[in-house]
Amino acid sequence: MSLFTNKTLLITGGTGSFGNAVLNRFLDTDIGEIRIFSRDEKKQDDMRHEFQAKMPEVAEKIKFYIGDVRDIQSIRNAMHDVDYIFHAAALKQVPSCEFFPIEAVKTNVLGTENVLTAAIDAGVKNVVCLSTDKAAYPVNAMGTSKAMMEKVIVAKSRTVSPDKTKICCTRYGNVMCSRGSVIPLWIDQIKNGNPITITDGDMTRFIMSLDEAVDLVLFAFENGVSGDILVQKAPACTIKTLAEAVCELFGGNKENIKVIGIRHGEKMYETLLTNEECSNAIDMGDFYRVPCDKRGLNYDKYFKEGNIERNKLTEFNSHNTQLLDKEQVKQKLLALEYIRQQL
Repeated sequence: MSLFTNKTLLITGGTGSFGNAVLNRFLDTDIGEIRIFSRDEKKQDDMRHEFQAKMPEVAEKIKFYIGDVRDIQSIRNAMHDVDYIFHAAALKQVPSCEFFPIEAVKTNVLGTENVLTAAIDAGVKNVVCLSTDKAAYPVNAMGTSKAMMEKVIVAKSRTVSPDKTKICCTRYGNVMCSRGSVIPLWIDQIKNGNPITITDGDMTRFIMSLDEAVDLVLFAFENGVSGDILVQKAPACTIKTLAEAVCELFGGNKENIKVIGIRHGEKMYETLLTNEECSNAIDMGDFYRVPCDKRGLNYDKYFKEGNIERNKLTEFNSHNTQLLDKEQVKQKLLALEYIRQQL
């Protein structure tokens, strides 16, 4: 963790699942300070007491800031002497964003603009923003707002020297057992003797752990070039496979799985790398790098000049990635602390 030695890290939306995972990873290292920025004082108080109890010798490294990314002054108040930012604050629930799309814009788009503006003004060295597979070919308000967030990030990276502030973005799929995800719901349904409810058994989703999400952010932090979107090559599974794996682990009846149909704004599969991005994406082994388009705004030039070269990469989605079988999914679930605690 030498890059973080005595440094100050700010996490927006820091009381969420990602913020908790970062604290668990970083708190007992030689990092100087971790600032948790969020709106909910109750969640901050809960987090404060949790880490005071389980990591008392280092809990004083955590500092809490009440504020909202929608209010640029509140984020400026938390930005002084910050070295690095992980920007995780977002409205993430697909159905709620469908019903309140302007709220998604205010947080995901305008809030990101506020964070980046404040970071550049404060001389923050490195900002990594968290996006989602739903931003690729978006069909719902949450994905559309995240797609616009990515555009803001890339555009903002063009306005500042990377020697002053480096700005990158990560894009990843479903994080298992994160707040609002389906697996904790299924576990509750099984424990209460109710059937598991699924949308469509043939639907596929990328799956990853919170630790893998943190790994992707750290990879972007260390290896990204300003303006990059970094994508991890995650595996996927069908919703039916995932539901049956949870049933077998928690004693549910697979015969009682109830199909309730696709909800507002859901897709049958998700995309992490679009066909259009493949034209200039870079395969880095376990990751794809989508570099910023550095061309200027002189459109006249491109009536006469173009680029006939194209990479041979193809769209990367949850239908054509590695599909895990039920036993592989069970092993992935059993590696999660949340699952082990629930068993």
